[in-house]
Amino acid sequence: MDKYLISQQASLLEALEQLNSLSGDVMTLVTLDREGRMAGTLTDGDIRRGLLAGYELSSAVGAVAHRKFRALRASQTALEKIQTLREARSKGIALLPELDADGRIIRLIDLRTVRSLLPVTALLMAGGKGERLRPLTLTTPKPLLKIGGRAIIDYNIENLARCGVSDVWVSVKYLADQMREYFATERHGIHARCVEETMPLGTIGAASLIDLPEEGDTLVMNSDLLTTIDLEEMYLHHKQEQADITIAAVPYTVSVPYAILKTDGPQVKRMEEKPTYTYFANAGIYLFSNRILATLQPNERVDAPDLIEAAINGGFRATYYPINGTWIDIGSPEEFRHAEDIMKHHRQFGSR
Repeated sequence: MDKYLISQQASLLEALEQLNSLSGDVMTLVTLDREGRMAGTLTDGDIRRGLLAGYELSSAVGAVAHRKFRALRASQTALEKIQTLREARSKGIALLPELDADGRIIRLIDLRTVRSLLPVTALLMAGGKGERLRPLTLTTPKPLLKIGGRAIIDYNIENLARCGVSDVWVSVKYLADQMREYFATERHGIHARCVEETMPLGTIGAASLIDLPEEGDTLVMNSDLLTTIDLEEMYLHHKQEQADITIAAVPYTVSVPYAILKTDGPQVKRMEEKPTYTYFANAGIYLFSNRILATLQPNERVDAPDLIEAAINGGFRATYYPINGTWIDIGSPEEFRHAEDIMKHHRQFGSR
């Protein structure tokens, strides 16, 4: 972060030298007052305009810095921060500071790689054996199989990083050593923590093994999915609907090759010729209120549909979020080949 910071008292020549050292990076400096508080931003364009206005290279940076800057404030709510970030991106801003109550910089957010700031914990379920993909999974856990030259789980980690999610857990069991080794190093700026199931805990039971805040939400998803789901839109939907659970869903179409009778008791009211029905299927991606996950007992096997049904029966509100984009559950050789074919022709994964 220090490479972007400069004192208001520094000269324009010093600022040019510092900007020159950023070549290929974000070409913006953040100016600080004598107390270390943010005072403005500075680009080479600001310096050029200042020189044309009559300032000298020895003039102070503060004389030409841009003072009407955008920044996140520690006092903002999560939704307000997301809105501020969206506005900054729409204006072409590449570096967005977050300031504490005194105006000092907490962090600088690179909007070239971070597109949102979702205040959630994430749990990637990665403990399954992937038996339908054997022999590929005999010596490699399914999340580490490569599609387009990268591990499947890596696409999901990168998506979390783009959304500003840093509190990431990975549930492991089968070939757990390989998973722990993979996440022993930082991935896309995320230090994911592995938690191992000592016994099969179903599709949601591992959430009982991680440390969660009392309040807030947790994103739970299968790690072997290849998807372009917009996690920010899913989170905003979750909040706008005041939901306790949001289930990502994919359309599933069933075509009946026969005429279907519409009846009232024994009486036929009409016939519908070869109808097509569309349903929404569970995509294996959820947002759970931490209050619901807190009801899980350690080492108790629980599947997500059972937890959701129990929560609904207990008065919690559940909604669904339709995925508009690609979603592939890589659970069979056919789906694996399909994912490989997509990656040969589409590079949207890892570039959004």
